[in-house]
Amino acid sequence: MDQEKTFRNQVKKIYRLLIILFSLFVITGGGLVYYMVNPDIFDNKSKTVIAIPADIDEDLIENGIHVRTGLVNAEGLMTVVNNCTNCHSSKLVTQNRMTTERWNETIKWMQETQNLWDLGKNQDIIVNYLVTNYPPIAKGRRMVLKDINWYELSN
Repeated sequence: MDQEKTFRNQVKKIYRLLIILFSLFVITGGGLVYYMVNPDIFDNKSKTVIAIPADIDEDLIENGIHVRTGLVNAEGLMTVVNNCTNCHSSKLVTQNRMTTERWNETIKWMQETQNLWDLGKNQDIIVNYLVTNYPPIAKGRRMVLKDINWYELSN
C-alpha cells in the first residue's frame, strides 16, 4: 500500500514537471513567433520622426528667443542646438538648471551611458551657455510673500 502511494506521488510530481515544461515551451514558442513578426521589438532606438514645416526658418530668432527650440539667443546658442537637441528636447536642457560642475558631470554621464559623442572644445561653449543663461535658481517651497496687508484675527 505504501509503495502504491509513493508511486502515485512520484507520478504526480512528474506530471507537474511535464506541465511546467510544456507551458515554458508554449510561452517561448509564442515569444519567438511574436519576435519573427515584430523584429524591432528589442530595438531601443526611437523611430519617432519630427516634421518641421518647410515654411518655418529653423534659425529664426524673435524677441531674443530661438523660435524652434525656445532657447535664449546668446553666444553658444547654435552649438547647444546642434549638440543637445539632436537627442532630446530643449525643454529637458532648460529645466535642468545646474552649475558648471554638475553640467560637466551630466555630460560625462551621457557619454558613458547614453552614447553621447566627445564634444571636444564645444563642451566648454555649451556649459558656459547653459550656466550663463539657465543658472540654478535657489528658492524654497514658494516665493517670499511681498506687500501683504496683514490683519488681526478676532476670537
